[in-house]
Amino acid sequence: MKALVVEDSRLAREGLVRMLQQFPELALVGQADHPQTALQLINEHKPEVIFLDIHMPGESGFDLLEKLDYTPRIIFTTAYSEYAIRSFDYHAVDYLLKPISQERLEKAVQKLFATASEANVQPGLDINSQIFVKDEEQCHLVPLVSIRYIESCKNYVRIYFGDQKAFIKKSLNQVEARLPGRYFFRVNRQFIVNLQAIVAIEEAISDGFLLTMNDGKEIEVSRRNALSLKNLLSL
Repeated sequence: MKALVVEDSRLAREGLVRMLQQFPELALVGQADHPQTALQLINEHKPEVIFLDIHMPGESGFDLLEKLDYTPRIIFTTAYSEYAIRSFDYHAVDYLLKPISQERLEKAVQKLFATASEANVQPGLDINSQIFVKDEEQCHLVPLVSIRYIESCKNYVRIYFGDQKAFIKKSLNQVEARLPGRYFFRVNRQFIVNLQAIVAIEEAISDGFLLTMNDGKEIEVSRRNALSLKNLLSL
């Protein structure tokens, strides 16, 4: 698995790189001391996991993630515990507080490979598939085509189908990995939409798009995903 370290402190960066050498399954493709440098390396190598500091001069680790055109796995490395809640929005594999011990890093890497294996075990779905959903005491057999959109809710996702909605205890990344890309599109970090459920598209103030779904809900397409959606829907 290709990995990248982004850390502005030279000592902390070199220390983390040294500890990561204990894991032969991880192939370190680069290290960066600033989000701008990191973005160049990410675009070149497309690492599958990024060990990412949050608090850096000029731009934060969160700012960097907003510029990416794909969703790698993230292990945050920071000295600030107050960012932990926000990290849920990016479906982080783990959140490591500095100073990072070898034992704590080992647990994070084990968790990384466990989530990767889980994503690879389940086969992809096609648009004619049905999924079984048990939400508290209710059970649903949901045709994939009936799902309008899927919303991230921290450790859960909420699917909207027909005139109903239900929770599934999975991350949006895990759900996205199984959905057919011809029909479902990740418009931002919070929503995946069924392209067939879109009834209108207009430009948004944020340089992205604003989608109107067939139930009237409006969902914004992030600027970094707008071009991909345009290409997907164009002749």
